[in-house]
Amino acid sequence: MRILLTNDDGVTSRGLLAAKQALDSVGTVSVIAPDSNRSAVGRGITIHRPLTVVEHTLRDGSTAYATDGTPVDCVRFGALGLLGEPPDLIVAGINYGVNLGDDITYSGTVAAAFEGIVLGIPAVAVSQQSSEAGTHFRRQAGYDFSPAADFLPGLVSLIGERGLPPRTILNVNVPPPPVTGVSVVRLGRRIYRDRLELESDEQGRRRYHIYGDDPSYHEEPDTDFHAIAHSRIAVTPVHLDLTSGAGLDEVGSWPLGPGA
Repeated sequence: MRILLTNDDGVTSRGLLAAKQALDSVGTVSVIAPDSNRSAVGRGITIHRPLTVVEHTLRDGSTAYATDGTPVDCVRFGALGLLGEPPDLIVAGINYGVNLGDDITYSGTVAAAFEGIVLGIPAVAVSQQSSEAGTHFRRQAGYDFSPAADFLPGLVSLIGERGLPPRTILNVNVPPPPVTGVSVVRLGRRIYRDRLELESDEQGRRRYHIYGDDPSYHEEPDTDFHAIAHSRIAVTPVHLDLTSGAGLDEVGSWPLGPGA
């Protein structure tokens, strides 16, 4: 199995290395990752300039490729043959911090996996929770990537045997040890607590902080938040069909004009 490994934390990430070493046992792993942190860039792509790619030596002595593009750019590089044959599977991660609920729409890690849907390649996004950071998605302290790394080879082997449902990725979030089990669950819903904080720089210009307060989530069973809160690995099948069936019925009944 040819596996393309990428992330949004950058090519020097310890999580990326942990994923690479874990996946070496189940396939041929090629690493193409951003040259620095690209967290929260979502499905952004680089269209107004050429991209640079350089070789990078990982801590285990293996070769990776670093680009000044986004996680989605990395996947495109792999699919378009930068390293030879296109991959059979895309793995994004292991991410610093969980990507749960509504957060996945911001995540560069999940965006890289979503590109697999566009390209017709199975894909998985994998994120690891820290015992210190909890469900906060920005802190990078107290990380033990071994639970996600231990889970990943078995999951990838199953995908190789059984495939994934059409146009579907798996979003996987792993709690810190001890892990009590695995749950296949739906996305939960975040409660954001963002607010404006004004400061002034030396030139007197107004500068604002918008994000930063710890978010929370709706307490609902059978969600990724609930699974993580109970020390279980959350596996969520996700697709890109954003069309609202109820909206089609409702808006379709409106008198929008001739031929409506």
